[in-house]
Amino acid sequence: MNRPFSAIVGGFVGTAAMSVVLTILEVEVRYGLGVFDAIARFVRVPGDPVLGFAIYVFVGTFGWPLLFCSLERYVPLTLDPAVAGTLLGTVLWLGFAIIGRGALDGVVLLVYLATTLVAHLVYGFSMGAVYAELAARPSPSDDAVGDLQ
Repeated sequence: MNRPFSAIVGGFVGTAAMSVVLTILEVEVRYGLGVFDAIARFVRVPGDPVLGFAIYVFVGTFGWPLLFCSLERYVPLTLDPAVAGTLLGTVLWLGFAIIGRGALDGVVLLVYLATTLVAHLVYGFSMGAVYAELAARPSPSDDAVGDLQ
């Protein structure tokens, strides 16, 4: 199957899986973190969590997976794509942990860091695993070309 399309589908699945973990976090802290508001603050539109959510979905579905797909050939190690996705998730988490934490401190900060790390690992693993599975499948057009020859 087409590798960029496989990466986008993987990104969609990873974003959905990550959303579950982030939703559990938000519910547990009574919506006190404002993860999507943190994303909106990062793009200089504070107080607009809907825009933050839209950016989160767009970048998680298209941006990071296409970057992952394009950088795959430059990684010197032969890694399983799920493992490589998990490594990408860890790198993304580092940026998110620094930018999105706001004024959190104490136990809430530790819960935030641990849960967002798990969310990013889930994202990376899911994206990489789905990408690997779909990219390994022959596309329907490849079968049609093979039948003509």
